[in-house]
Amino acid sequence: MNLHGAIATRWTQLLELAERRLPALTRLKQAESLPILLHRRRIYVLPTRFGLMFSAVLLTMLLGALNYNNNPAMLLTCLLAAAAYQSVFQAFRAVDRVELRALRAEPCHAGSTLHLDLHFVADARARHGLRVRVEEMEAVFDLAGSGGERVQIQLPAPQRGWRRIGRIRVWSEYPFGLFHVWSWLNPEFVALVYPALEANPPPLPLGGSDAEQMSVRRSGDELATLRGYHPTDALRTIAWKASARHDTLLVKEFELRRGRDTVLDFAALHGLEREARIARLARWVCMAESAQVRYTLQLPELRLGPGLGPEHRHACLRALALLPGAAA
Repeated sequence: MNLHGAIATRWTQLLELAERRLPALTRLKQAESLPILLHRRRIYVLPTRFGLMFSAVLLTMLLGALNYNNNPAMLLTCLLAAAAYQSVFQAFRAVDRVELRALRAEPCHAGSTLHLDLHFVADARARHGLRVRVEEMEAVFDLAGSGGERVQIQLPAPQRGWRRIGRIRVWSEYPFGLFHVWSWLNPEFVALVYPALEANPPPLPLGGSDAEQMSVRRSGDELATLRGYHPTDALRTIAWKASARHDTLLVKEFELRRGRDTVLDFAALHGLEREARIARLARWVCMAESAQVRYTLQLPELRLGPGLGPEHRHACLRALALLPGAAA
């Protein structure tokens, strides 16, 4: 066995040992279903740099008080040590029994910002100075009661597809910053990132058959033509002035133009790279929704529509986002 294989074997053995002795450490690599409750078996405490410096000062004060037999200095040292000792319990109580109840993130387009909402709850006891860190972004919040608190964190969304949130760090150094109390959350959650939108797209392609583009003659808002009167026509449709000029009864006939459908075809975009095609189709979907034009999205192995509205828009953008090459 070579050196690399021996190191890998040894590392696996260490992880198995850690799983048996400290399961909270290696459990963090496995996704957890919501809600996730923090308890004493998965909360860790270490002194901060300030805490270590403070401890060194207390030790120096203790040695000086003992050396000079100075009782007031000894009393001050003991009081400061007692306050520091109590602060670790305050920080631990701030994190203990905090629960991540829900996660939510509205889909966004690649290249923009993903807004992640975290819903934390706890018991009626107030919690102060809590911090949450997701990747490189942090937020500070308090839990004032059992109603919970919603915390929003903005994350970059560089690529279309499923955006894995990863591990979430919840920590506190309340009240004096002497001890760092933290825990990890690894929720089973992914957010959808739509494709990026093309900056300057061409107009929507004209689509639809000749039958779809015909005018529907019926009562509407746009006057189409005049025709001869039939006994079944309503009196309000008679064009009295035109009838007087032509010395015969004429009836107004209105038309209501049927909106054109358009087909957004992936295969029709010749000369564009794959991601450029996806960006253009995503922009066309948004343009069709703004113009209230029914549209069909034709992909290599999927056809959606015709349709219009938020649900159809989401289905089309989701299908574009999950085309091969998306983030997994």
